[in-house]
Amino acid sequence: MTKKPITKKPGEIAQVSGQYQIVGPKGGKTGTEVTVVEGKHLPPTPKSGQTFVLVDKTKHKDDK
Repeated sequence: MTKKPITKKPGEIAQVSGQYQIVGPKGGKTGTEVTVVEGKHLPPTPKSGQTFVLVDKTKHKDDK
């Protein structure tokens, strides 16, 4: 059983800094990623119904 990724809507606040990929309404990849800093709002998407999925969390020196 695979775990469904957590999606975020445009305008929501990012809980984690990193690379977020834009996905379509049915979960299809668009090939576009944006970098978002923790505590900042996710940007608008090019098309209605698209959301964001965290694909690469920012790594910090103190992270283990």
